[in-house]
Amino acid sequence: MKNLIYLIAFSMLTFVACDQTEEETPKIDIAAPVSVLQIKTDNLSRFTIATGNAMADKEMELKSTLGGVFQLKNHPKYNRPYKLGDRVRAGQPFMEIIDNEYVNAISLESKKMNLKLAEKTLIKQQSVFEKGGVTEREVQNAELQVTTAKNDLENAQIRLAKMKMDIPISGVIVDFPNYTPNSIIQQGAPLGKIMNYSKMYIDVNLPENTMNEIKIGQAVQLTNYSIPNDTLIGKITEISPAIDISTRTYLAKVRFSNPNLLIRPGMFVKNLIKVNQKDDIIIIPKEIIISDQLGKRVFVVEDNTAIERIIETGMENDDMIEVLSGLEVNERLVIKGFETLRNKSKVKVLK
Repeated sequence: MKNLIYLIAFSMLTFVACDQTEEETPKIDIAAPVSVLQIKTDNLSRFTIATGNAMADKEMELKSTLGGVFQLKNHPKYNRPYKLGDRVRAGQPFMEIIDNEYVNAISLESKKMNLKLAEKTLIKQQSVFEKGGVTEREVQNAELQVTTAKNDLENAQIRLAKMKMDIPISGVIVDFPNYTPNSIIQQGAPLGKIMNYSKMYIDVNLPENTMNEIKIGQAVQLTNYSIPNDTLIGKITEISPAIDISTRTYLAKVRFSNPNLLIRPGMFVKNLIKVNQKDDIIIIPKEIIISDQLGKRVFVVEDNTAIERIIETGMENDDMIEVLSGLEVNERLVIKGFETLRNKSKVKVLK
């Protein structure tokens, strides 16, 4: 019994001592290191992205208008036959068809002589008519002969002109079949294709929800994935009013200048189109927002203390988002170290 009393007394003394030790040990509240950004107003733009293949604004396929012996001319700049990839100018001599039988059948010289004879006859008939030697009908017949001779000569010249071809548009030869010199080709044979891609266009399919925001004349930023650092500026020139029921998109045409020929025909191009912009609003990085059942929240720093703010957001793009309520200009927003914070946590702002 005596030993039991001693044991109880010892236990009570130990409990009191421990309790006093716990009361004397101060609680340490460690300040979490954070980085902050002073809130200011800025502009925010929202874009839609569309892709498409760049096409030359002008292109022309060359075909032989006659059959016969094909002769390719020399490029006037290089003094050699034309080649695939050559830059050409409209009006440069390109090729000629040789067919003597065809030329003889046209009889150009005889048609020139017929015209001269018809004109002389008309002059003579007009002179005689003034003296009363012929009727007015005879003069009209002479005039008709002149008109017919002129038409015959013009038709002959047109047929002869088909034997030669000049470069029809300025651009680059992008397709060029190989014909052995002096080979015989048929009428309609392909002779090549020329593209002028200093100006280009892209057909893009845009989402239905942008139809009321995208207008004709709107600017477009264009980049190609193989040359991402070169950005060209184009504009919307045409918009279809119809929605594709299978894709819920509509067609628009983007045109742009390509003076250095950086974009080639057929290249896959990204089109960045601004669909909305707001000015003088509070915007913050989307990545710092904590979303849970309570809503969207961030932290601001007041007197070295993290204060939780529930925010309401609006327009956004890939990186930034508009804050409609919950934050004020000049407050210090936590942008690093927010992951482990709780409301009223002590913080240390890093410089």
